[in-house]
Amino acid sequence: MSSPIDEAARVAGLHDAQAKAERLFDEIAARGLIRAGIGERAVSDEIRDLANDMFGLTKHWHKRIVRAGPNTLNTARENPPDRVIAADDIAFADFGPIFVDWEADFGRTYVLGDDPVKLAIRRDLPVLWRRARDHFHATPDITGEELFDYVVAISEDAGWHFGGAIAGHFVGEFPHEKIDGREIDSYVAPGSHLPMRRLDTQGRTCHWIREVHLVDPTRSFGGFHEELLDI
Repeated sequence: MSSPIDEAARVAGLHDAQAKAERLFDEIAARGLIRAGIGERAVSDEIRDLANDMFGLTKHWHKRIVRAGPNTLNTARENPPDRVIAADDIAFADFGPIFVDWEADFGRTYVLGDDPVKLAIRRDLPVLWRRARDHFHATPDITGEELFDYVVAISEDAGWHFGGAIAGHFVGEFPHEKIDGREIDSYVAPGSHLPMRRLDTQGRTCHWIREVHLVDPTRSFGGFHEELLDI
């Protein structure tokens, strides 16, 4: 089992990875990389190259995702056709960069133009993310399924649909404990019945990523927000 010093180092490593991912995404916005007239895959490659320039980063633990317009309705597991970003699109980026040996998982939404509903979904994403974080911290024995149900409920109350099959997952040293469809307790998802505050199979504290995928199906678009939940 990890000693307190080991756990402190793990927390510091995850915090550092998150801080660098946030700096990367701030630079994405500052440089206007999410822009009209360019394909999603081309933007993804530009972000990859920017991460390498900023941090010498060459590895990502999951596929690099940039989605725009109707492709924002798709979950991470889906692979919609590459789409050229339009002048009035909503778009999101979801990257899992590995900084040294530590995983980050970070997602943000961008709005091109002044569509009020798209701006509203972007505004609500971090608000609902924080409400879910506060509920997690206020509920010591919460399970993955219970947090998922809470996120779905507050999304509906805010006037959106929840578009994800999951609302979060394990994160840690690379590679973190294997996640697949048979290991449902590695996710914030229906059927995840173990308390989220627990030790993993190697006796280490479980740490979690929280994600919110909101969808307005009547407008055929969605948005996404993701970052560390518990530390």
